[in-house]
Amino acid sequence: MPTSQPELSSSHAALVIIGTGMAGIGLARALRRLGDQRSITLISADSGDDYSKPLLSTGFAKGLAPDKLAQRNAAELGDELNVRIITHTPVAALDVDNRTLLLDVGQAPNYEKLSSEKLSSEKLSYETLVLATGAAPRVPFSIDPSVAPRCFTINDLDDYRRFYQALGQGPARVAIVGAGLVGCEFANDLYAGGHHVSVIAPEATLLPRLLPTPLGNALGDAFNEAGIRLCLGRTIDSLTPSSGDDIVLRLDNGEAISADLVLMATGLTPRTALAEAAGLSVSPSGIQVDRQLRTSHPDIYALGDVACVDGVNAMYVQPLQASAKALAATLAGTPTLVSFGAWPIVVKTPLLPVVAYPPTTPPERWRIEGEGGDISALAENKDGRLIGFALTGGCVRRKVELSRAAPTLLG
Repeated sequence: MPTSQPELSSSHAALVIIGTGMAGIGLARALRRLGDQRSITLISADSGDDYSKPLLSTGFAKGLAPDKLAQRNAAELGDELNVRIITHTPVAALDVDNRTLLLDVGQAPNYEKLSSEKLSSEKLSYETLVLATGAAPRVPFSIDPSVAPRCFTINDLDDYRRFYQALGQGPARVAIVGAGLVGCEFANDLYAGGHHVSVIAPEATLLPRLLPTPLGNALGDAFNEAGIRLCLGRTIDSLTPSSGDDIVLRLDNGEAISADLVLMATGLTPRTALAEAAGLSVSPSGIQVDRQLRTSHPDIYALGDVACVDGVNAMYVQPLQASAKALAATLAGTPTLVSFGAWPIVVKTPLLPVVAYPPTTPPERWRIEGEGGDISALAENKDGRLIGFALTGGCVRRKVELSRAAPTLLG
């Protein structure tokens, strides 16, 4: 930051929201729907475009350019909601005692043009602050600089833009590292877009955190039959460049996979660094908040992927939407406890539809019903009560029935 200024003046907003993902924008939209007219500033480290994040893993099958995924750009969104949006500007520090944010404007191109009201300095004060900073991709091993330009993660629209450009026009060979939700959805989407896909993961089956083994195997069979190459139970020893733009992934069993691009889908970590540095209560599961989404500081709230609500971190759309609605009511003057209800996860794998509502504690047993790709798995406790479920194929139609019978996470 500039050191020549003896003292920085501050811009002010009644409410500042850090983050312009589904959580941050959803909160601003919910407040306006309630008639809340306070001044709102949203701060984004990226482009600030309004888009639906779940669509990121459906765009390649449809050949959608990045701009087709954006419902409106930051300027249009700002006009719609009557909010100020500051884009491409990370928050460098949070001073909770003085209710002030320090913005890293040195990273922002054309800073003066980023908002309809030019900020007078690098400082921004607030009355109420909401942290909606989301989660960052977790890469479990270092990537050599020689291959780093061909290795990607996709966690927002800017990431999608970079990967879309790298794919180019023709079919590409894409190696996906990770067999969880993100890895499986992108594997199916890229396959449907005409690309050649390999999936590498140390787990023995697909979606191991969501599906018991028989259902994970059923999804694996569907992927295999489609021509998606599965290298499960394998780890990566090295990623090295080869002739041309090839990347060679050497596995622990000596097998080598050549790819044009590598997509890392190895999990997410809540972005808690800003909150932790400011002295807020955080844990590996996220920023600690109560059922009103209030942090350990009374004027600061958190929601979305970064928040751990009463001990629960739920990085899915339904809990996020419930949190935005509840927090909007609280900020508008009606204190409201967030309730997640039962929120089954719909996995976007058209090769074999999957719905899962994983139990929060290990079940006494999984009761498996069905055969082939049409399987129901019911998680039961020692008393035989339903505590979760997983469904594949035609059995996904049982989603509503089982959701009504399953326990809620935060009732």
